[in-house]
Amino acid sequence: MSASSQQVEVDGLSIAYERAGDGPPLVLLHGYLGDGRGTWHRQLDALSDEFTVVAWDAPGAGRSSDPPPSFSLADYADCLSGFVAALGLGRPHVAGVSFGGGLALEVYRRHPLLPKTLILASAYAGWAGSLPPEEVELRLRQVMEMADLPPDHLMGAVTRTLFSESAPSTMVDEFADNAAQFHPSGLKAMALSFAKADLRDILPHVDVPTLLLCGDSDVRAPCSVAESIHAAIPGSRLVVLPGAGHVIPVEAAARFNAEVRAFVRLSEG
Repeated sequence: MSASSQQVEVDGLSIAYERAGDGPPLVLLHGYLGDGRGTWHRQLDALSDEFTVVAWDAPGAGRSSDPPPSFSLADYADCLSGFVAALGLGRPHVAGVSFGGGLALEVYRRHPLLPKTLILASAYAGWAGSLPPEEVELRLRQVMEMADLPPDHLMGAVTRTLFSESAPSTMVDEFADNAAQFHPSGLKAMALSFAKADLRDILPHVDVPTLLLCGDSDVRAPCSVAESIHAAIPGSRLVVLPGAGHVIPVEAAARFNAEVRAFVRLSEG
């Protein structure tokens, strides 16, 4: 089912999104590079036969407005809550990859009645909550120095680390072409908000069905990160995808979609 591109205003920001299908709502949150369509078009196409699939462009990404420079992860979470309410999605299943997975956890912290389930792919408990301080500093410095340079500087430094070595070059290039359209100010805001985030305190209190997925070839959020989140969230399920890198919904779309479909079906009863 083909997706339609739409926009809605939330707290003074224009938020763009893709929507397809009919059924239980599934909201998809992209990482700090990319946007809704570029990251999730394989899910919009494949899962919309059974679910209402909605992939937003976070503030500062894709066709959405840029947020203020001081926008925190809590602000992104409140914006998402307003977005879900504006679209009348009720209590959706919430899936996020990378930054989007951390955002899903922050949404649960601030709006615990919003997510029916959480699906966390290549997720962090915030950079501060999952990475050594020197790695956080390195990533943040990389983004802040390169965001205002020609896009190929950042793409050359980051894109290849998002995929396994066996990922087809056409797939990597397609994602890089989409990610190269980033908003410099939006990218900085997302990176700053995530560098400061430490979500470990909320993990033991997550009380909705939670699925974690990680790729065993992920060099950005190794499976040890997912394992620590899994150990802290009561009753969560962890699935390791052999051979997959960081952007699982792109590189391992068929396996990702099958796991999500089965998980959501079970949660719907």
